Amino acid sequence: MAVLNPAADGFNEASRLMSLIKTQIESVIIGKQEAVELALTAFLARGHVLLEDLPGTGKTTLAKTMARSLGCDFKRIQFTPDLMPSDITGMNFYNTRTGEFEFRPGPVLTNVLLADEINRTTPRTQSALLEAMEEKQVTVDGVTRPLQQPFLVLATQNPVESEGTFPLPLAQQDRFLLRIKLGYPAKTDEATILQKHVFGDPVASLAPVLSRAQVLQVQEMTQHVHLEEALVQYILDFVEATRQSEVVALALSPRASIGMVKAAKALALLKGRDYVLPDDIKLLCLPVFAHRIKLKQAEKYKGWQAEDFLNQLLTTIPLALKERQTKDRQQ
Repeated sequence: MAVLNPAADGFNEASRLMSLIKTQIESVIIGKQEAVELALTAFLARGHVLLEDLPGTGKTTLAKTMARSLGCDFKRIQFTPDLMPSDITGMNFYNTRTGEFEFRPGPVLTNVLLADEINRTTPRTQSALLEAMEEKQVTVDGVTRPLQQPFLVLATQNPVESEGTFPLPLAQQDRFLLRIKLGYPAKTDEATILQKHVFGDPVASLAPVLSRAQVLQVQEMTQHVHLEEALVQYILDFVEATRQSEVVALALSPRASIGMVKAAKALALLKGRDYVLPDDIKLLCLPVFAHRIKLKQAEKYKGWQAEDFLNQLLTTIPLALKERQTKDRQQ
């Protein structure tokens, strides 16, 4: 297996491999190119995804397809009110044959984890997963075990049903790099979905495009994507605007700034570039920032959402790129 390097050939090979993965996933997740692109962006950036959408829109299928295409292990947790932290992290049990305690790993020790309906379990159990996401490790009975790499959590929550739920506070939502909404498919896309899914499981026939070692190499390549100073300043201006606004109750944190930089570099690599464009940041604005902002109650009464506020900032915050650099990037 060839080792990818940050030279031109390395970027081209990484881009080619990610294009193959994207094409394979889109052959199963029909008509959701942007959602697939965002999910792969989070994976490349070593971030996690909060899928907020209705039941039956393809969230589980997206997670399975990604895991199969990336040659990674996949596990699923159905979150319920009686779920315990040990059901996620694992536990030590007494083996009567050996007379010793043995560790039984939980489902979090995998590569791609689907945390289904995360807001249906208690905050204590939610925190067990979120700690693993942040620290990349789990601690059981005083013993710390690192998680497998790569590691991606796709957590779902239903925005409609509220009975019997424990909504994620913004401090916990902030741990997710992106929030993605799939939505219902178009009529023509749904016709294709019926043809593919009614008479079989299209995921079962997929073959891995990459090995785990290659996935880690491609993730490493994102660190070498160029982000010029003007775009860094644009991100900082955007974040600062949320902190100075009179309509915002909880503004963007430094974790949001870091997340945007990581996501922008990952998206650029996914699109076959070794540099970030302003359009990358603008496309990522809502997925990266919207779930991290809380507007004041008076603004909510006016019907304003975080997305409305961010869209307004996109039209008002200037971006000054050097003309020569912009021309070079476009060539």
